[in-house]
Amino acid sequence: QVRLVQSGGGLVQGGGSLRLSCEVFGIGNFRNYPMGWYRQTPDKQRDLVAQISNTGTSYYPPSVRGRFTISREDAKNTFYLQMNNLKPDDSTTYYCRAIVPGANYWGQGTQVTVSP
Repeated sequence: QVRLVQSGGGLVQGGGSLRLSCEVFGIGNFRNYPMGWYRQTPDKQRDLVAQISNTGTSYYPPSVRGRFTISREDAKNTFYLQMNNLKPDDSTTYYCRAIVPGANYWGQGTQVTVSP
């Protein structure tokens, strides 16, 4: 059974930084799959904020590019989201996802709150 366990998040002042972690349990060949971070929108959708391929290539939408960095540590079945220069608009619930074809593997979500 695949399980994603998130840690990190919390409350930070605007301009500050946070780091999220996501450890993946029960997945074979973690290194073969892309991984992603998403965040919840006001209408409860999940928008991609960062993705990293199995070879380490990363993608960010314009809203977070230059501020967020995704990385992975295959030996630990873990990936991360470093968030710098946080803004109040970044406040929401963040989810990690193992991007496996035909599967729906998500973390439990973690709240990020950025005060003005």
